[in-house]
Amino acid sequence: MPHCSRPTMAAERKRQGFALDANRRDELVLAAARLFVDKGFAATTTRDIAEAVGMRSGSPFYHFRSKQELLKAAMLAGLDTGQRRLQAAIAGIHDPERRLRVMIRTHLGSLLEGECQAPMLLYESRSLDPAARREVAQLTDSYQQVWQQTLDELASAGRLRRSSPPVRLFLFGLLNWSSQWYKPDGALSLDEIADAAADLLLR
Repeated sequence: MPHCSRPTMAAERKRQGFALDANRRDELVLAAARLFVDKGFAATTTRDIAEAVGMRSGSPFYHFRSKQELLKAAMLAGLDTGQRRLQAAIAGIHDPERRLRVMIRTHLGSLLEGECQAPMLLYESRSLDPAARREVAQLTDSYQQVWQQTLDELASAGRLRRSSPPVRLFLFGLLNWSSQWYKPDGALSLDEIADAAADLLLR
């Protein structure tokens, strides 16, 4: 009969260390995302990021080789979170108009209520190397695929004049730019903004 031993103290400390490292890494990504959105990538220093999470200035390089790698991680984390939220929100919605309205509201929520504003970070993609830009572009395309499918369904049903890719890009430009003027305590709610955006598109 095989003997099953308990984890040693050293193994347990190693496991806890991995968990702590993962938590610190997540903190760095979140702090970097906020700073990159607020100050811009070029104006944000690694000292700024380290101070935001209570680290020494060189400590982020234990987790990331460069500021560019942090930017890529923040973009990918934000896009992944946004995609999972979107898929959960539209699960089981077969009517394309209803689905589009939910998608728009969910996207605005991820952008304006979430912690990692990935859509705004995408404007900093020029700071990444070509390989990293391709990786971010692939996840962006994956996120936008269900949008294109929904627009195509609406066009086929006569609810949308056309559904060519520029329409999708126009919609994302419209939604993402709202971060420049939306105020949580302003006169317009996110529900009202989402409805207005959908009504602008639908026939």
